[in-house]
Amino acid sequence: MYALKNKVQLIGHVGNMPEIKITETGKKLARFSVATNESYRNTNGEKITETQWHTLIAWGKIAEVVEKLLQKGTEIAIEGKLINKSYIDKEGNKKYITEVQVNELLLLNNKSSN
Repeated sequence: MYALKNKVQLIGHVGNMPEIKITETGKKLARFSVATNESYRNTNGEKITETQWHTLIAWGKIAEVVEKLLQKGTEIAIEGKLINKSYIDKEGNKKYITEVQVNELLLLNNKSSN
């Protein structure tokens, strides 16, 4: 049990063009979404597919790869960790965000290979 840690693995399709930012310290940040699909059969035998959307962030060299190679529809596999954040919105309500910080990225196909 001592080897357990915060680890996420996802395989899915990029849902939007990555948003790239440069921090005040000059570090590159990429933010994008990935859709994962899970299929099962309901009690009537009908195939049901559920889509989950995940917000991903990548820093530094991985952010550079994201900027150069990823576009909407690209199938990727990632490994990373969950990051939980909270903030106060304009109305004074506390909001929570969960993101996946990408540590490893693998392109599975590239829809732009035309």
